[in-house]
Amino acid sequence: MAVVGASGALGSRIARGAAERGATVVLVGRDAERLGEVVDGASVVVGDLGDATLGDRLLETATDAHGGLDGVVNAAGVAAFGDLVDTDDAVIEELFLTNVVGPLFLARRVLPALAERRGFLVNLSAVLAEQPMAGMAAYSASKAALTAADRALTKELRRRHVDVVDVRPPHTETGLVDRGLAGTAPRLPEGLDPDVVARAVLDAVEQGRPELASDDIG
Repeated sequence: MAVVGASGALGSRIARGAAERGATVVLVGRDAERLGEVVDGASVVVGDLGDATLGDRLLETATDAHGGLDGVVNAAGVAAFGDLVDTDDAVIEELFLTNVVGPLFLARRVLPALAERRGFLVNLSAVLAEQPMAGMAAYSASKAALTAADRALTKELRRRHVDVVDVRPPHTETGLVDRGLAGTAPRLPEGLDPDVVARAVLDAVEQGRPELASDDIG
């Protein structure tokens, strides 16, 4: 299986947890040095989710190293904060490129391989897909769009025997609020431990669940 965003706080935990459960993991992310520290000996693909060719390179690496691909967990994402009128066009574009368009680019390229192995596709959305928040309109909309795509793909891929899992975790202490593309994050309560979310994701894959709502985690 592959984990996209594996150099991040949540993606790295999902990748390590998968390896501990016996999976052979391909690590995908933008930071080659950090990827090299996640799982010893794992294959690595360095690239940006907004690059439409990333899925091609991921599939090539997985096929060359492991003979194919049976699952993908997309844990990559970006956030931005502030009122919409104060948000630059470029920030809105980047939010949707990384949170929606990139995952669809990726899915288009890996789904035929996943269908061959009756595999799975997991996308990490967010609680804001369920509960949009003032001061985060563009981010909320991007996550709602990803969840809508996942729900459509669940139906679209049923006959091809690919499980699609939409995960909408509550606020989690990944440090994302300190790395927003723009603005300052609102005051938030203490978030979940990312280890809790990572375990919930892997359990959902093993159980074949179609989604994890925010209330299902932690």
